[in-house]
Amino acid sequence: MSPTRTFLLGATAAAAAFGLCAGAATADNPFAQPSTLPLQAPPFDKIKDADYQPALEEGMKQQIAEMDRIANNSAAPTFENTIVEMEKSGQMLARAAQTFFNVVQANTNDTLDKVQADEAPKLAAHQDAIFLNPKLFARVKAIYDSRDKLKIDAESQQLLKVYYLQFVHAGANLSDADKATLRELNKEEATLSTSFQQKLLAAGKAGALVIDNKADLAGLSPEEIAAAADAAKSRKLEGKWVIPLQNTTQQPLLVSLKNRDVRNRLFKASWERAEKGDDNDTRTVIKRLAQLRAQKAKLLGYSNYAAYALYDQMAKTPEAVQKFIAQLTPATAKKAADEARQIQAAIDKDGKHFDLKPWDWQMYSEKVRKAKYDLDQNQLKPYFELNRVLKDGVFYAANKLYGITFKERHDLPVYHPDVRAFDVMDKDGSQLGIMYFDYFKRDNKTGGAWMSNFVQQSKLLKQKPVIYNVANFTKPAPGQPALLSFDDVTTMFHEFGHALHGLFADQQYPTLAGASTARDWVEFPSQFNEHWALYPNVLKHFAVHYKTGKPIPAALVAKIKKSQTWNQGYDLGELLAASQLDLQWHALSADAPQQDVDAFEIQALKNTHTDFADVPTRYRSSYFLHIWANGYAAGYYAYQWTVMLDDDAYAWFEDHGGLTRANGQRFRDMILSKGHTEDYDAMFRAFYGKDPDVGPMLKHRGLVPDTGGAPADTGTTAAPTTG
Repeated sequence: MSPTRTFLLGATAAAAAFGLCAGAATADNPFAQPSTLPLQAPPFDKIKDADYQPALEEGMKQQIAEMDRIANNSAAPTFENTIVEMEKSGQMLARAAQTFFNVVQANTNDTLDKVQADEAPKLAAHQDAIFLNPKLFARVKAIYDSRDKLKIDAESQQLLKVYYLQFVHAGANLSDADKATLRELNKEEATLSTSFQQKLLAAGKAGALVIDNKADLAGLSPEEIAAAADAAKSRKLEGKWVIPLQNTTQQPLLVSLKNRDVRNRLFKASWERAEKGDDNDTRTVIKRLAQLRAQKAKLLGYSNYAAYALYDQMAKTPEAVQKFIAQLTPATAKKAADEARQIQAAIDKDGKHFDLKPWDWQMYSEKVRKAKYDLDQNQLKPYFELNRVLKDGVFYAANKLYGITFKERHDLPVYHPDVRAFDVMDKDGSQLGIMYFDYFKRDNKTGGAWMSNFVQQSKLLKQKPVIYNVANFTKPAPGQPALLSFDDVTTMFHEFGHALHGLFADQQYPTLAGASTARDWVEFPSQFNEHWALYPNVLKHFAVHYKTGKPIPAALVAKIKKSQTWNQGYDLGELLAASQLDLQWHALSADAPQQDVDAFEIQALKNTHTDFADVPTRYRSSYFLHIWANGYAAGYYAYQWTVMLDDDAYAWFEDHGGLTRANGQRFRDMILSKGHTEDYDAMFRAFYGKDPDVGPMLKHRGLVPDTGGAPADTGTTAAPTTG
């Protein structure tokens, strides 16, 4: 998952993604002044749940006062007295909000949930008070209109452009009556998004599969059974076992559970988690969210919300996105159908004689992988011990590419005992930033994996980045090692790719810094970093058996690589289905009635030819956290768009010597350190030498033969025009 989506409020950075709360700050509030810890890291040993409410409220109050002073300045508007002053605003709000947002996602409780739910509409109003302020916009517009005469550098020109477009996009040109309507829509959207997030978290927890008979866990490893027992104990279900749900349709243990009925029950628990007609059912919220977003888009002059949302993306338009997905769909459907045939044959060979269903796919796909490539995923886990992967894999690759080093520190307070902190040192020995890692699943943690900042980099504010990675790996039972699947290993490299984007930020202004970029750009560095997980010199450095200390056998590595294209029809199919489901929800017109969620979902997938047989969408509408609460509305396609970019970039690396310091420095200089200081397509062309194309992506996934040239059966290998 991407970093928390940012809004253009200078130092408030990620503040717009979540709700805040009411109250009045006191001088001894831990957020009243910058933290005295290294690089202003959050003082978690001093922060109490009760501190967030007054700090956030006072932070909003302070920023509104700062913005009013800018808007009412009697001096003629200049870049310095308007744009730069806006960038400096809201620093208390940033300190409180950036900490609160992570804690409420990663380690929430009833108190924090209430804070978020009660104050989401207040945050929306806070945003509107700034972006719908006519005096403030008049100053921004006056500066923007005279931009060709300004003697400012390229980054400052970019900041001015971004601010102006954000004001217009937020409704600054609307009439007073329409602004009032927009404010109400924004408040309601914020309230509903928060409600969706909290309902889904509760639904996921309540939907976990409870097992009464240990025999039903046949196929699981001793460590997985111990973890299930531990999960049951944490819920006071002594003598039982609990399989928690992750926030995707398919569940990790479906690959191992031998009892088909148990697999069916686990899949059904996932599929129906938020559709039980109880307080956690999200469908009523979804109906209204989709409708009000369409109404908001119409008010702002767009045909639908997708067109509104994509204005600042690399793709630019829904039509460009549809063209991109259309290049992938036929080959994906063909490969998924071929995979299904092979899996059905494996089922029949087992003598079971049942028709393949989604809850069978993972197990029998693994059987085919094992038979076809002689690869058993359980053979891999002993070679992927979490700490070794982190230090000798993730950190090692970063050192070889970029020259940076890491040192764990135990003096920084953390928000949960599982969290670890590291100093990050640049190639010249200077401190680049601080990194926190929170890897293990908890019932009070939102599903998925993500990165964001506790402190945003900015030369203007004299700040270096303080960044965190969060994931949801299964926590081992006490005394047991944390052994990972290869998917988990890939997740670690992925989220650290986001972290590098933030760590290498080298911007004057926080609005443009690091990973504060478009959705269909921000996943490019993270997915690119995944490639190093299987790079020979990196893999052999971290893939060591946790008991024997022996490196992973070359024959096993060869099997992993050979098997990489297996199941790609399924893997890409579920992602394309989710992308189209997202786009179809946000293609609704303002006059469309509220939809029957289940019926709409079926029809949306059918109409876009992504209702692949036996391949369910990665997220159903009812648990699609990305689009209803995490800022990815009309943007889930970005994961695949950026796969195109990252495969292109990796192809460039392969053509130029692979993992070298020179190549890493070039990527750092031209991509990772740029933030949003340039247009995305120009940045990519400068690095890649041409426009992006889907050829390397299709080859990497095995969707077309690797003939050494452009695939002949895709119609076109060019990406949609991106301007």
